Amino acid sequence: MCQVNEDYNDLQDRPSILKISKKCMKCKEDTAVLIIRVGDAFCRSCFKEYFIHKFRAMLGKNRVIFPGEKVLLAVSGGPASSCMLAQVQEGLSRDAAKKLRFAPGILYIDEGGVCGRSLEERESSVSQLENMFGKTGFPYHVVSLEQVFTLPPSVLESVRGGEKPSSDYKAAVDRHIRAERQQGRAEPPVEESRGARGRLGTSAYTPEHRVALEGLFSSVKTQTAKEDLLHTLRQHLIMHTARLHGYTKVMMGDSCTRVAIKLLTNISLGRGASLAADTAFSDGRYGDVVTVRPMRDYSSKEIAFYNRLFCVQSVFVPGPDTATPAKSSIQRLTESFVVKLQADFPSTVSTVYRTGEKLHTPASARGSASEPAAKCLLCLCTLDTQADEASAFHATLVSERLCLERKSDGGAGGGGCCQARAPAAPDLKTALCYGCRLTVKDVAGEEALPPYVAAEAEKHQRRAAMKKEIGMFLLED
Repeated sequence: MCQVNEDYNDLQDRPSILKISKKCMKCKEDTAVLIIRVGDAFCRSCFKEYFIHKFRAMLGKNRVIFPGEKVLLAVSGGPASSCMLAQVQEGLSRDAAKKLRFAPGILYIDEGGVCGRSLEERESSVSQLENMFGKTGFPYHVVSLEQVFTLPPSVLESVRGGEKPSSDYKAAVDRHIRAERQQGRAEPPVEESRGARGRLGTSAYTPEHRVALEGLFSSVKTQTAKEDLLHTLRQHLIMHTARLHGYTKVMMGDSCTRVAIKLLTNISLGRGASLAADTAFSDGRYGDVVTVRPMRDYSSKEIAFYNRLFCVQSVFVPGPDTATPAKSSIQRLTESFVVKLQADFPSTVSTVYRTGEKLHTPASARGSASEPAAKCLLCLCTLDTQADEASAFHATLVSERLCLERKSDGGAGGGGCCQARAPAAPDLKTALCYGCRLTVKDVAGEEALPPYVAAEAEKHQRRAAMKKEIGMFLLED
C-alpha cells in the first residue's frame, strides 16, 4: 500500500511514482491518497467509507453479537485495538447510518510486571490510556496482570450456553427495534451505558503478587514459552473480568496480518489442533463468553493508514518481545518471516489468512451433549493427546520416560536433556494439550504458577479417579 498526493505530508522528496495523479477507483472524481493492493486507489472519503463498511459487514455477516449485549473491547493501546475502538465509537455515534446495538466496555491489562517496567512507567502508560478511554464515554476497566494470582479455579471451566444460534439474530433485532419505537427512543439503549463513565471494576494487587509474577516469568527458560504463557494468563484474566462484569462477548483487535502470523506460529508450537478456534472470527471455547475478532479482514497497513488519515490515537506500551532479535522466540521469528515475505510477495498474508478460514473444528473434538470432549486445563481447547502408539506424540512420551529413567539411575551426569526441559508433574501434565505441555516444561517449577491452576488440576485428578472407580464398580456388577 502506498500514499499518493497527500497534502499533509511533504512528498516532494519522495520517488516520482508517488507524484502520479490517480483518480479514486470508487467515485472516479477525487484524487486518490492511497493505494490498497494493486490498482485499488481510494480518495480519503471513499477509503473511510470502505473501511467502516468492512467492519460493519464483518459483524453483520457473522451475526454473533445480539442487540443489547454487553461487549468487552480488549484494548492494548496498539494500532489495531485502538482502531477497533474507533470503529465502535463510529458505529455508536449519532451520525452513523446503521448504528451498532450492543453496549461496549473497555479492558486494558497492564503487563508491565512481566517486562520489568518501573511503577512510574506503568502509571504513565495507564494515565495515557485512561485519557484516551475517557474521551469515548464508555466504562473501562484497568487490570494488572498480577491479579492472575487472585483468580478462582472456576475461570478454567467452560460454561455451556454462551453462543446463540444465528437464526435467532433477525428476530432479536426486530424485537429490539420494536421496543425502541414503543418507548419513543431516538437513540438505542446502548447510549444509556455511557452514563457509567470512567474507570470501573479495578482491584489493586499486593506486593506479594508482583513478586510472584516476576518470579514466575523469571523461572521460564525460553522466550518462546514466556510469550505463550503470557498469552494464556492474559486470556484467563480477560475471561474473568468479562464474567465478573456481565459481558457476554469479548472483542479482540487481531488484524489479518496478526491472524496469519498466529496461524503459522501455532503450528510451530504444536497447537495445530486448536488452529480453528485461535484464528476464526468467533471462539466459543469458554462457553458463556465468546471471543470475536472483527478486525481480522484488515491488514496491518490498512489499519496504519486509517489511523494516520483520521487521527486515531494509540499508545505504545512495551511488551516482553519489544526490541528483541528475530531469533529470540518462535513467535518473533514467524512474525519476521511473514512480514519480510509480504514485502516481496504482497499476497502472502492473504493466502495464509484465507487458508486459515477453511479450518473447522471436527465433530469428534466437539463431543456430544452427554459426553463433551475433554479439554486442556490451560487453553481450554480439545485435548490432542489421545494418539495411538505409532504417533510422533507417543514417541515423544517414550523419549521423556527414557530420559527420566536415565536421570534416576544417575547416568550421563543427571541427563543434560532433562536439565534443559524438566518434565511437568504427572497430575498437571495429563490435563494439558501438547502445546501447553511444552510451555509448562520450560517453567522451572510448577509451584510458581498461579494457585488456581494447581487447584483446578487437583479437581481434574479427583474427577478422573472417581470416574475410574465408577467404571470398575460397573464392571464388577
